[in-house]
Amino acid sequence: MVATPIGHLGDMSRRGIETLNHVGVIAAEDTRRTRVLLQHIDHAGCELLSVHEHNEEHIAPQLIKRLQQGTDIALVSDAGTPLINDPGYLLLQLAWQAGLRVVPVPGACSITTALSVCPIPCQPFRYVGFLSGKPRLRRSQLEHWLMMPDALVFLESPHRIRAALSDIADLSPRQLMIGREMTKQYESFITGSAKEVLAQLAETPKGEFVCVVEAAESVTNRFDLTHVVTALLQELAPTQAAKLAAQICGVRKKEAYDLALQLSSGQGRNER
Repeated sequence: MVATPIGHLGDMSRRGIETLNHVGVIAAEDTRRTRVLLQHIDHAGCELLSVHEHNEEHIAPQLIKRLQQGTDIALVSDAGTPLINDPGYLLLQLAWQAGLRVVPVPGACSITTALSVCPIPCQPFRYVGFLSGKPRLRRSQLEHWLMMPDALVFLESPHRIRAALSDIADLSPRQLMIGREMTKQYESFITGSAKEVLAQLAETPKGEFVCVVEAAESVTNRFDLTHVVTALLQELAPTQAAKLAAQICGVRKKEAYDLALQLSSGQGRNER
């Protein structure tokens, strides 16, 4: 499993180059993109096969047979570390099941690259891959994940990034960072609230995005849960107040609901 650069070809590791020069077969997500890399590293030449989501079920068993016959095979994705939202999982499973040796050759990864320069609290973090392309499901996913205390890390395409940020702006006050074109000529990062980031983002942005939404602990430090719940209870029932307070403060809904029940009970006694 050989990691390849996410942009700058100079990020290809020496071990990765040696591995690709040693194997008999390179299984690539996109052979056209891999050929560019192989040309850059002056690759000695070997068999290059395409392994993607549409043919993996068919080709993976064939590759396992070749491994069993003694052929070394390297799996590479278009960019970054294999299997991080890329094909190859079935091949990996079959290799383990067959008792074959699976070797990671680490290197670039867009997730850790973004986290390494993130100026907002992002530990611990929850990586969730790409959000759903369906608006209702995407919003439901964000509602669920933003209830959790971890920083949220996800990938997004250029034609859906504005809609995702708009959903976050509606759901949470958490700060976030987006990174695009990392390690490339037009590498850029934007930080701020979702609304602030939206205001700085082009109407038709280009490039795949890595998004990091800050961990809830830092939000809780800015928004006192008791104060927020008390204020919301002036206008809302405990269930509604708890749901909004959890989103505002970045805590679990149950924690906010228990507090809302406690405070509403106290308010009832005071009114009597």
